[in-house]
Amino acid sequence: MDTSQYMTMFLEESMENLQTLNESLLDLEQDPNDVDKLNEIFRVAHTIKGMAATMGFSDIAELTHKMEDVLSKFREGELKVTQEVVTVLFDCLDTLEKMVTNVEEGIDEQVDIEPIIKALNSISQNEESNEIKEAEIVENTEVKSENSSIIELNEYDISIIKQAQEKGYNAIKLKISLSENTLLKSARAFLIVKDLEEIGEIVKSIPETQDIENEEFDLELAFVLITNNTEEEVKTLVEGISEVRQVAVETVPFQEEVKAEVVEEEKTVEPKNIEQKPKENKPVKKAASKKEGHKKAHQSVRVDLERIDKLMNMVSELVIYRTRLEQIVLNYKSPELSETLEQVGRTTTDLQDLVMKIRMLPLDTVFNRFPRMIRDVSVELNKEINFIIEGADTELDRTVIDEIGEPLIHLLRNAADHGVESKEERIAAGKNPVGTVKLVAYQEGTKALIKVIDDGAGINVAKVKAKAEKVGINTEGLSDNDIKNLIFAQGFSTNEVVTDISGRGVGMDVVKTKISALGGTVELISEEGKGSTFVIQLPLTLQIIQALLVNVGEETLAISLGFIDRVIDYKEDKIKRTNGKEVIVYRDDVIPLVRLNERLDIQAEESDKKFVIIVNVGDKTVGLLVDSLLGQQEIVIKPLGKTLKSLNEYIGATILGNGLVTLILDVGALI
Repeated sequence: MDTSQYMTMFLEESMENLQTLNESLLDLEQDPNDVDKLNEIFRVAHTIKGMAATMGFSDIAELTHKMEDVLSKFREGELKVTQEVVTVLFDCLDTLEKMVTNVEEGIDEQVDIEPIIKALNSISQNEESNEIKEAEIVENTEVKSENSSIIELNEYDISIIKQAQEKGYNAIKLKISLSENTLLKSARAFLIVKDLEEIGEIVKSIPETQDIENEEFDLELAFVLITNNTEEEVKTLVEGISEVRQVAVETVPFQEEVKAEVVEEEKTVEPKNIEQKPKENKPVKKAASKKEGHKKAHQSVRVDLERIDKLMNMVSELVIYRTRLEQIVLNYKSPELSETLEQVGRTTTDLQDLVMKIRMLPLDTVFNRFPRMIRDVSVELNKEINFIIEGADTELDRTVIDEIGEPLIHLLRNAADHGVESKEERIAAGKNPVGTVKLVAYQEGTKALIKVIDDGAGINVAKVKAKAEKVGINTEGLSDNDIKNLIFAQGFSTNEVVTDISGRGVGMDVVKTKISALGGTVELISEEGKGSTFVIQLPLTLQIIQALLVNVGEETLAISLGFIDRVIDYKEDKIKRTNGKEVIVYRDDVIPLVRLNERLDIQAEESDKKFVIIVNVGDKTVGLLVDSLLGQQEIVIKPLGKTLKSLNEYIGATILGNGLVTLILDVGALI
């Protein structure tokens, strides 16, 4: 069978399923008695195994099978959910993720699964003595047929059978022998299972369902069935199936109280299913469910990301040509042309909004990996950390989503590792021994805000100041907040900083560079002894923005409206000098002035009327001096390419309606 056409689906669904397992295991560790969560984990693991086996990835299937063995011990009550066992299962998931990634990237490197398989086997072997005891407990509940076939019922099975019997259902054990001439054993077994499920619920199957699907059995099948039917009716039904050589049936005796607490915990799990499947109603319900499923089958489609990017580029070109048409219409002044262009403009805007929304993804796709990371860090450092996520449904452009993960990992690891103190330090400081790390996201206008908050030790200003002066950074005239934000300075991070200021400096320049490349800003707010908050501001999209066009000398430049607070007239008498730098006094505020012609090395025009554009980046406000204003326009951001990549003052370029290529200023980098 040619499986290449299914490869993309396999890779995407495997990664989704592994993430689901990560999240579900975390939940199970918090609540070991959650039977629904356990069943979900088992089901997802079985799906991964089946898909891997179908695609021919035997290593992935083998490792998942071993993991299933441990999970089945959870489900059967033979193994307790402990931190140690869950850690081994997480290692198993990490190994599986690495194997799937290798397949995706075409890497032939063989991942060594022996150590993790040994770890999984050792978990099972450590429980051998418990298994023997368990076998003794359930000895009286074994059901033997004439041919001495044994089905061992564990506590889970017994509790389900007991509840069913209390509601008037029969629990019937069947042993079925197929004819030696049976050609398609799996297909025949499937028919038997299908017919039995028409009249009741199979609670035990030997061999297991997956082994039947893979034809990994001889000619013997055994089931425990919960049904309204009698032994004779069940026997007659199975004997009517061709290639069935022999059928032995026996009613399971009424189950006495077996570990009442188990029954109590699980009494709501299966009987609901049984009650929903009485014989006379089942066919109707099946038909209805199929019909509903058909309605929902095509509510969404998987689309290759490259196609969405191409669509976005085409819409961007459409926006450029619409702008050019508007320029032409101004010259011809034709009412009919103007009306038509207006309609084209509305449609283009709607299409643009739609494509933007298609490109948007919820931050949950990034945030969902962090609970596991914080859990691992807290276990490693022997800290108790309460991790809270808010606003995971906030949507951002896919390009931003792809890039924001790495800086957030860095900030969260720092918050958990160096921000939150040890239990002893927190108790000594009169704090709750359990630390808190929060990840909060929300939209604010055309920006998305992401905050990483901890209630740890905070930043020691004196130590940061001492370190700054040691590396040659002048701190004169800087506020405490400005000094704290020096940890983002390049080269500020050293081992000494790790010791002195809770390790906040490690790689923070990398975090800032990454976020600046996305057109965003990062700022630190910290109070010593109370904790720290990192505030990240990001644009919702990186493709099409509203911008103000300005002239500096003979050059036309674009500035994103997202940064602009207001525009004021330039007056020479308002300019003052302080610490050797120019500032402008506006409404009793002292605002640093940046002459764009000097910063960008452009010859300024000699004109009486100039303008100062007041821009805000984080908590910083700066005035940008320009020669003239050309008006507001919607522009498409085009990357500068490899040759001009080193131009840090610009985030890209755009094509105006008159065909002129214009550079877009990176306000954050200028400040």
